[in-house]
Amino acid sequence: MRLRTAGWIGGGLVAAGAAAFGYASLIERNLFTLRRFDVPVLAPDAEPLRVLHLSDLHLTPRQHRKQEWVAALAGTDPDLVVVTGDNIAHPESVPAVARAYGDLLALPGAFVFGSNDYAGPVWRNPLSYFDRERAYVQGEELPYEDLRALLASGGWADLNNARTVLKAGGRTVEIVGVDDPHVERDDYAAVAGPASADADLHLGLTHSPEPYVLDAMAADGFTLLLAGHTHGGQVRVPGVGALVTNCGLDRRMARGLHRWPGGSGDAHAWLHVSAGLGTHPTAPIRFACRPEATLLTLIPR
Repeated sequence: MRLRTAGWIGGGLVAAGAAAFGYASLIERNLFTLRRFDVPVLAPDAEPLRVLHLSDLHLTPRQHRKQEWVAALAGTDPDLVVVTGDNIAHPESVPAVARAYGDLLALPGAFVFGSNDYAGPVWRNPLSYFDRERAYVQGEELPYEDLRALLASGGWADLNNARTVLKAGGRTVEIVGVDDPHVERDDYAAVAGPASADADLHLGLTHSPEPYVLDAMAADGFTLLLAGHTHGGQVRVPGVGALVTNCGLDRRMARGLHRWPGGSGDAHAWLHVSAGLGTHPTAPIRFACRPEATLLTLIPR
């Protein structure tokens, strides 16, 4: 009788595991959602400003549902669009990115790249993400210069180790960005310096939210820092959250809006980490971590 009961229990666990895997790989990874946060970073009495934050689409040519969902985000009427990398996952994905970003490309915007904009996916053991010292293996080169040309075609600012000032929602926005720290392409020292007192808003962009980059941006007076890369953990354990961030960021900050422990003078920094809209093609699952875009409504401090 005990053996029969143990068999039932074992069979039940296998069935539950199979059901969870099926849900994570077939359903949840396609349940795109729009998150909304209010972020108090503007001057007193300032009018709100809407920032649409997109990250980690990992697009392949046949992901038509994702392309259509992202294209529809133009209906949220953002003042500024920010993209924090890992747009593509296939050599023929740039036209898919064009369809996805669509009318958004006509709005004020800025972008940085992630490692997977430069090189395609290779299979890896998912458990390797727990090894911080593992070697990073890159796949075939992707058409990142074509991607850069597309994103810049409507006027989006390329902020891979660059700094700019642009107009959005009638405000002056100073933005600094770095290329992906995850593969040591970042060079913040080349663009570092105090934020301009003449700008209404100061943003810092990075794909991988490495604390040393975020600390440097916050110390220079950039009060809203935007990143992606973590996929929110991609698989989250209810009651525990993300198990890994794949970078130096504390896993409690793997997604969402957080106060960043840094800043300049009376200005306190905020960090928003997008859980992203895609997955690594060799691990196409999400569990308790729906794919997301975020509309940040910036309000007075």
